[in-house]
Amino acid sequence: MAELLLLRHGIAEERGPDQPDAVRALTPAGISRTAAVLARLRRLDLGCELLITSPLVRARQTAELAVAAALAPDFSVSEALAPAGDPWPLLRWPPGVHRLGLVGHEPDLGNLAAALIGATPGSLVLKKAGIALLLIEPQAPGPSGQLRLLIGPAQLLTGN
Repeated sequence: MAELLLLRHGIAEERGPDQPDAVRALTPAGISRTAAVLARLRRLDLGCELLITSPLVRARQTAELAVAAALAPDFSVSEALAPAGDPWPLLRWPPGVHRLGLVGHEPDLGNLAAALIGATPGSLVLKKAGIALLLIEPQAPGPSGQLRLLIGPAQLLTGN
């Protein structure tokens, strides 16, 4: 069995008519809150051997904060985690990887988690800087999982 940590990016700048979605960055509050969540995840021993992120700025910044918090040694970027991408090909565990982390967007991450546990699309939602942790059986014909955690940043930071 392996584990899949799904992490939604932190609070980002609002959408605007002159700003493409791909370049929206984390706000100062988003950076602070996300950094605190990631530090808490590290203290809970929820680090990842492999971290992959969406190419959008806010997700990349979240991945950078995860590396800075020692939640992962480094990260790679995949278009499969961009909004409306296909993350299923990423669900392959290389040797030595017990926990794979994916940084992305809603509703994609929630729908991936729902599909892995056999739930209805839209039934799981990750808040900004929230996580889902799944226990995964990464065998053919396709991975399936059990939901272990679905938690938002407020709950992660309570009692911090």
